[in-house]
Amino acid sequence: MRTLTKGNPLKLVILFTIPLLIGNVFQQLYSFMDALIVGRTIGKDALAAVGATGSINFLIIGFAQGTTAGLSVLTAQAFGARDERGVRKSFGSSIWISIAITAILTAISVSMTRPLLELMQTPPEIIDQSVAFVRVIFIGVFASMAFNLLSNMMRALGDSRTPLIFLIIATVVNIALELLFILGFHWGVAGAGWATVIAQTFSAILCWLFIKKRIPLLVIRKQDLAFDWQSILEHLKVGLPMGFSMSIIAIGSVILQVMLNTLGTDAVAAYTAAGRIDQLATLPASSFGLAMATFAAQNLGAREYGRIRRGVHQTLALNVGVSAVLGALIIMFGKPLVNLFLGPNQPAVTALAQTYFHYNASMYWLLAILFTMRNLLQGLGKTMVVNCKNKLASR
Repeated sequence: MRTLTKGNPLKLVILFTIPLLIGNVFQQLYSFMDALIVGRTIGKDALAAVGATGSINFLIIGFAQGTTAGLSVLTAQAFGARDERGVRKSFGSSIWISIAITAILTAISVSMTRPLLELMQTPPEIIDQSVAFVRVIFIGVFASMAFNLLSNMMRALGDSRTPLIFLIIATVVNIALELLFILGFHWGVAGAGWATVIAQTFSAILCWLFIKKRIPLLVIRKQDLAFDWQSILEHLKVGLPMGFSMSIIAIGSVILQVMLNTLGTDAVAAYTAAGRIDQLATLPASSFGLAMATFAAQNLGAREYGRIRRGVHQTLALNVGVSAVLGALIIMFGKPLVNLFLGPNQPAVTALAQTYFHYNASMYWLLAILFTMRNLLQGLGKTMVVNCKNKLASR
């Protein structure tokens, strides 16, 4: 456990960000390797099929991830205030909320997979493969919810290193299982989905075992799991707006995907390949933002308001500079990266991806401002402000 309430703010944020960044890179490797292995071993249609599910995948999984991040804000505030009982009570309430949300999301997403893809005008030549892939992912919502909840609880206590270690292990497991299921068992795109779910389940189990053995502050006792409506509502007030904020962004992605699907398989494949690279390139910006949320929450609990101001100013300047440099590099070297997915024999797809980079990568510095300030507000518990901002941004 690490307190972020003492010491140089920028140094603490950087040290906290590094494991987060590496962890986020490995988290993205799940989808990156899905696309890379599927595109190289099965073909362009399979790659497009996986890519066509990205927005509804983000709609469901993003809500789960946003909600667990919001729940951990109250845990971080209790930790900053040195309220050990409050930390455990927060964790207990978060578990109840996570169980309920998992059940609801799984029931809705699994039953509505094909209707949603049809509504999005997914090309008929790839829709069966799209359903096969994303339905497996939705069956495994419990794994994503569990891993993100446990990881965010550890980060709320200042430990961003341990979730990273387990994520690296799980990523290796995911890659090995994908190769086995696709090349060995010939399960097609569904094999990529099952590999992801099994690997996430494994990482969640590792997190739980570590908490039981090494983090007594998060070891739940019977009284911590007592159903407390006041505590549940307090956590929902923070967690749900953050979950909905992710879903609002995802709705914009769904609309984009609908329009993209009308352009044909080449456009979908180009967007899939370029999007995976884009996600990796923007990880530093989002990682600095996540670090800022924990930094702000702990210092709010400790009533160190001056440290919050200094930390956000320093982090914002660094984040903008790093993002601007990465954007320039992607514009210059994006083409060979796209060729990793499909090889050099798809010039139409590569050209479309390069156009995407020119428009998108030039705006990375704006994303840095967005991620830093949005997560600052989330760490301070101002989730409704963030939600209103996302509603405006999605229009």
